[in-house]
Amino acid sequence: MNILLVKLSSLGDVLHNLPIVWDIRRSYPDARIDWVVEEGYVELLTPLLSNENFRGIDHIISVSARRWKKEFLRGEFKEAFREVKHFKAELQAVEYDVMIETQGLLKAAFVTRLANKSSSGLIAGIGNRTQDSGYEPLSRWFYDTSVSVPLHCHAVDRSRAVMSAALGIKVLSRDLQPPQFYRKAFIAELQKNANPLDLNPKTYVMCFHATARMAKSWSPQNWIQVGDYLSEKKLSLVFPWGNTREKQVSEYLASHIPGAVVPKSFSIHEAFTLVSQAKLNIGVDTGLTHLAAILDAPTIELYVDSPRWKTEGYWNDRIINLGNTKNPPAVKEVQEAITRLIV
Repeated sequence: MNILLVKLSSLGDVLHNLPIVWDIRRSYPDARIDWVVEEGYVELLTPLLSNENFRGIDHIISVSARRWKKEFLRGEFKEAFREVKHFKAELQAVEYDVMIETQGLLKAAFVTRLANKSSSGLIAGIGNRTQDSGYEPLSRWFYDTSVSVPLHCHAVDRSRAVMSAALGIKVLSRDLQPPQFYRKAFIAELQKNANPLDLNPKTYVMCFHATARMAKSWSPQNWIQVGDYLSEKKLSLVFPWGNTREKQVSEYLASHIPGAVVPKSFSIHEAFTLVSQAKLNIGVDTGLTHLAAILDAPTIELYVDSPRWKTEGYWNDRIINLGNTKNPPAVKEVQEAITRLIV
């Protein structure tokens, strides 16, 4: 069986889709599994590429829809058209028996129709909107099977539900079959890597304050209070950033916390090592925070203006989830969580 997974972006969404790779392997160990993803998130999938030691993802198909859109708007057509042609050829090189689209957006659904479906092939996708999630109802036009999911449905559970319906297997229980993201051997190997920022392992805390939606941010005053608390414990705080505005916030926070660091920019590949070697990771509802939780690193997830049930880490006791929509966590709660995780 040839299976195509379509989850294009963003960082957290791609991460929460990873478990279905291993779920498929349990039922169909010899299937070919390909995945279409935005070029900026390919590094999230490379640790799952099949090799002589295990079967994971057999082929990653990179799409550059975001970049192509910008190039078209600037009138830069030649190179974009060449890349689109190459992408289409790669997408149609294999005849797929099952396509699983777990994003529920038109651009992702369109990819399934552009792919090469076998004569008896099936396209399955999300059939309804879940609370506080982006969804475009017209995407259902592209599916052969639309899978209804609960209104309140965790991102991992939602992907697993669509996968189960597509392949005709029993819906997996989060308690009996907890999700697997990356192999334990891969996670263990990260501890041996050279630190990308030349930081000493277990002496620093990654603080992910930045988020695409400002309403999900935790207040600078709270970060500073928590930073002082961690500094007293002889830990250095690291405030990553992704753009100029976020860098300015990082610099402001670091200037008010003894020993805090504003790092150079780093790749997703480097982020694997940084969060794994940290003594602790603290962050708002954003992709890098979820990466830390998925890598089984000690993580405190801060929910300020998004529902906790949607993306909270529930798979091990090294993750503490605080706050909820319109109910940001208090500094004292975070301090208590820190004590629980770093004793």
